[in-house]
Amino acid sequence: MTTVGVPAGWPTTEEEARAVQDELRGRVVRDEPGPPPGTGRVTGVDVAYDDERDLVAAAAVVLDAATLEVVAESTAVGRVSFPYVPGLLAFRELPAVLAALDSLPCPPGLVVCDGYGLAHPRRFGLASHLGVLTGLPAIGVAKNPFTFTYEDPAPARGSSSPLLAGAEEVGRALRTRDAVKPVFVSSGHRVSLANALAHTLALTPAYRLPETTRHADGLCRRALKEATGPGVTAAPPPGR
Repeated sequence: MTTVGVPAGWPTTEEEARAVQDELRGRVVRDEPGPPPGTGRVTGVDVAYDDERDLVAAAAVVLDAATLEVVAESTAVGRVSFPYVPGLLAFRELPAVLAALDSLPCPPGLVVCDGYGLAHPRRFGLASHLGVLTGLPAIGVAKNPFTFTYEDPAPARGSSSPLLAGAEEVGRALRTRDAVKPVFVSSGHRVSLANALAHTLALTPAYRLPETTRHADGLCRRALKEATGPGVTAAPPPGR
């Protein structure tokens, strides 16, 4: 497990964070398809918080994209690096997530974030921010639609409908299990939306959520428990 400090120069105010988003948003690459689903490696990242101790634990879990078997994993724990502000949650999580990725013994390949990419009020969610900072292809697969609207997809697995900000499509509501609530997929960096949907379906052979997210969620909770001692329940992060 890696211990993380707040990086020098990290934003401390909402104004500073929004300025960083404005600067980096123009670097997002949206005209690359991304790696083919089922090839190479795919890595899930997730975080858990201990609000009482002001700690965040991040996990990165690498899977073989063809077999979905775990290839490598790493964790990082540090102080929460930014106050809770909707739309700016990446600034709370990225130092720990980047440290976990840096600690991996192998290249991560495509990164799947438990959160958003283009589907973000400022069109620069965690998957976009992480992708720009690392140069890695990244997508967001979220559990809820955040502030956006959608029509319920058809009940069959693989059905999808536009995730909308007004008339703008920012992602898709994707049914990964028959007649089960959809997940909300958006491109982050260097991956098309169509390919992001295909990756999400390849990563959900048995459950609603991608195997990347399921593994990373369990690992970051265990890492937080180890860091804080027995009797502490890891809190899930707020909606990204």
